[in-house]
Amino acid sequence: MIARILSEVVEACESPAVRASTFALTEKLSAVRRRGGRVYVAGVGGSAPNASHCVNDLRKIAGIRAYCPTDNVAELTARTNDAECRGLAGRGCGIWLRNYLMTEDLTTDDAVLILSVGGGSLESSPWVRPALEYARQVGAMVLAIVSRDGGDAMRFATVTVHIQPHDEALTTPVAEAMQGVVWHCVVNALREENAQCY
Repeated sequence: MIARILSEVVEACESPAVRASTFALTEKLSAVRRRGGRVYVAGVGGSAPNASHCVNDLRKIAGIRAYCPTDNVAELTARTNDAECRGLAGRGCGIWLRNYLMTEDLTTDDAVLILSVGGGSLESSPWVRPALEYARQVGAMVLAIVSRDGGDAMRFATVTVHIQPHDEALTTPVAEAMQGVVWHCVVNALREENAQCY
C-alpha cells in the first residue's frame, strides 16, 4: 500500500499537466497579490485542515491576504445551525460558505481557491456549488485543486490543478497529499518572486 501511494504521488508530480497548471495557479495568485486582493481557501473533510495550512503559507511565505472560512468554528456552527443552512453536510455547507463570502464583500480583486477530492460534483461535494455560483456572480476568480473531474470546481475555475490517480481506491490519500505539494510549490515560487522585486 505504501509503495502504491508513493508511486501515484510521484507520477502526479511528474505529470506535465499538473506542472503546467501549478505554474498557472502561481501566476494567478501572483496577480491577486499585485492588485491587493484576498484569497479564500475552502475545503471540507481532510481538505479543511489543508485549507487552513495553505492559508498560513499564503500569508506567511507568499505575503498574500488569505483566509480560511472553516477556521472560525463558532461562525461555522452558528451559520450552519440557521434555518436556511440546516446541517453541515451537503448544500447547507455551500450556503454557509456563500454567506461567508458575502459577508466578506468578495470582489473582482479576490480569488476563491477550492481544495476538493470530489471536485464539486453534486454527488461527491455538493458544498461547492453555492459558493462558486456566488464567486462567479461577483466576478471573483475561482481556482481549484481537485481530483475527480466533471464537478463544479473544474467547470467554474480559471485554473484547475487536476490530480487523478490511476488507482481509484487511492484517490483521497493521493489527492490530499498533492494539495500540499502543489500549494507548497506555489507559495515558495511566490516568495522567490517577491524577493526578486526588491
